[in-house]
Amino acid sequence: MNFSEVFKLSSLLCKFSPDGKYLASCVQYRLVVRDAGSLQILQLYTCLDQIQHIEWSADSLFILCALYRRGLVQVWSLEQPGWHCKIDEGSAGLVASCWSPDGRHILNTTEFHLRITVWSLCTKSVSYIKYPKACQQGLTFTRDGRYLALAERRDCSDHVSIFVCSNWQLLRHFETDTQDLAGIEWAPNGCVLAAWDTCLEYKILLYSLDGRLLSTYCAYEWSLGIKSVAWSPSSQFLAVGSYDGKVRVLNHVTWKMLTEFGHPAAINSPKIEIAAVPVSLPALKPAADRANPRIGVGALAFSADNCFLATRSDSIPTAVWIWDMRELRLFVVLEQLSPVRAFRWDPWRPRLAVCTGGSQVYLWSSAGCVSVQVPGEGDFQVLSLCWHPSGDSLALLSKDHFCLCFLEVEEGVGTARARGSC
Repeated sequence: MNFSEVFKLSSLLCKFSPDGKYLASCVQYRLVVRDAGSLQILQLYTCLDQIQHIEWSADSLFILCALYRRGLVQVWSLEQPGWHCKIDEGSAGLVASCWSPDGRHILNTTEFHLRITVWSLCTKSVSYIKYPKACQQGLTFTRDGRYLALAERRDCSDHVSIFVCSNWQLLRHFETDTQDLAGIEWAPNGCVLAAWDTCLEYKILLYSLDGRLLSTYCAYEWSLGIKSVAWSPSSQFLAVGSYDGKVRVLNHVTWKMLTEFGHPAAINSPKIEIAAVPVSLPALKPAADRANPRIGVGALAFSADNCFLATRSDSIPTAVWIWDMRELRLFVVLEQLSPVRAFRWDPWRPRLAVCTGGSQVYLWSSAGCVSVQVPGEGDFQVLSLCWHPSGDSLALLSKDHFCLCFLEVEEGVGTARARGSC
């Protein structure tokens, strides 16, 4: 395992291009594009103000920089460094910006979610989509890039519109049986759309591409409901994390619950090999008089091979739970000394990277786990991380700097097989 030198960074804005050739990072109002292997600077772009969001086009030929405070988006070309595009939303303002899957259209959401403006880089044409809803996740594309689903709020009720991305024509429009729609997400195969209700009510609805309601699932009533949702890469499982500290996994055949995973503070599993059971994990007591209590499953993610599900309970923030989806059981609990800031799966292998805001990065695979100190002067606090598309390297991000960690194919293994403190 090797580390690069440390480079400056602002606002944790550092992203690999989808083809893995480039690495983009921001320093205030400058966009720096490096070769992802050698880290040599290939292009240096200067924006009109501090950059608050960056995103690569799907073909890695363009990169957009969103300047929300100015209501601007600036687009740069990697093939033609002299080419430049500036999109100004004017008095409408700007709160979100993203690429369409074809990499030739940009979708800007104006302030107060009054509309979404679709800008074409090829024809310079402009289209408008009305009534976008301000919610947790209100816009989602199918993985093949053919369709866009958009959450809407009109006439005091929730709706979903499905658009064809090739011409932005409306394909389907239907009302959802929700009180306050919180998010939508396509299954990876693009056949099913999941929509879930506000945290005040546990309800998740599954719709087909033509807008038919396939199923509705409700685990309980009269309590805080859904907090996180994740599809498995195969679209066979839908994991739903809730405020009661449990993850419920739905199957893709009947859309009924396949299994339920709890996150107790005391672990009594006889399969623990490093620590004698029972093991007690430090749990937080939520403040009863504050909004957004630190309870429930706040993060979950499937491994690329569908074999594992990683979860974090916000009331036990120092632990990452890894579940075996083949046997539907707890496989390992990774206990850290500090709260877990982020965890990410290798895009190709069942290997998990974890950071806790300290100067170490932790790697886990089914063979074991390792803890690695980030070298360099001063205290490099790893606040976030992202994988190279090949899984051969990791970008480690701190408040003002970043560095790359280059991995061998078999790294991330060790001797530990169960709970271990790092």
